[in-house]
Amino acid sequence: MSSVLFLYSRYKIEYLALAWITAIFGIGGCVSIPFILHYEGTDFGILHPYMLMLLVASSYLQSLQPLGIAMPGYLQWGRMWKYAIPALIVLSIYALGLLLDSEPVVIKHFSDIPEKLLQSDILLRVACVGVSIYYIVNIFRLPHLMVKHTQVPRYVKAYGSAIGIVATYYVISAIFFSMINILIYLFLFSLLNMYIFFRTLETMAIHLPKPAIKQVQEAPTEEWIAEVEKEDFNQANVQRFNRVEFFMQQKKEWTDNTFGRDRLCEATGINRHLMLQCLRSQGYNNIHDYINSYRINALKQKIKSGEIKTPNDSVIVGFGSGKTARNCFERMEDQSLDEYIKEKGPKS
Repeated sequence: MSSVLFLYSRYKIEYLALAWITAIFGIGGCVSIPFILHYEGTDFGILHPYMLMLLVASSYLQSLQPLGIAMPGYLQWGRMWKYAIPALIVLSIYALGLLLDSEPVVIKHFSDIPEKLLQSDILLRVACVGVSIYYIVNIFRLPHLMVKHTQVPRYVKAYGSAIGIVATYYVISAIFFSMINILIYLFLFSLLNMYIFFRTLETMAIHLPKPAIKQVQEAPTEEWIAEVEKEDFNQANVQRFNRVEFFMQQKKEWTDNTFGRDRLCEATGINRHLMLQCLRSQGYNNIHDYINSYRINALKQKIKSGEIKTPNDSVIVGFGSGKTARNCFERMEDQSLDEYIKEKGPKS
């Protein structure tokens, strides 16, 4: 995942933060394996000393992860190091103690904490929990603030909440250490990273250049498509696409906001599977995006001609409301509809 994201970051800088954080987690997991094997079977009781170190590091990185998707500027080196100061102080002191061969204190029950609280090892473990909670609070808080005050995809908010819940579970796993809890955490964390990885790829796919709409003068017949398919499967997809294009250009039913996948399949005589297949062969992500590409194209033309002056006027090209038009336009054109109207509309 990191390798793919590093490749994409050469073209869009916002992928760089996600690539680095994913790589750090992967490297960190590999580096921690020798420590896990060395202390395998050692009973540290509650507040596992080494799991708490990993907790601080992972909480910090996870609090950056949602921000890195939407606000790569947040990861400027100066601000990143300043944000990391609490974690670096605690981890540095902890690491120094380990290098000096300081043996961790074993705590079997919470009732043992008051008696041993003043020992440096216990104070550092409590500090680890406190610093981790600080970063976890930011995992929940910062994505919500960004969605509210900046142009950030709403999935970042949901992702931030999910990461926060998983990070909270890790706190519990570090306090009451058990390998089952750690495996559950790793599974949930990997699942979320796979989600954000594919969600990132989907975002890039949506913004790939779409093929220009070309005029189709005659719709290929089903018999002709079947004949072509015997020799060239890819050419059959092109012919199906031409059939769909002819219908879209001649009938223009897409100007009705209730027009969708089922009506398109029924009108062209192409089932859902083959419809999706032929559209993807021509560079479209799905049937919904294909239909909306016609609406967006008509919307841009009518903005330039002055027929559409506000987002609410976009219902004439098939959008259900101005809000739907705004969301679709921004997602597919990477520009706000209001800005486009202001920029491309006739000057009074």
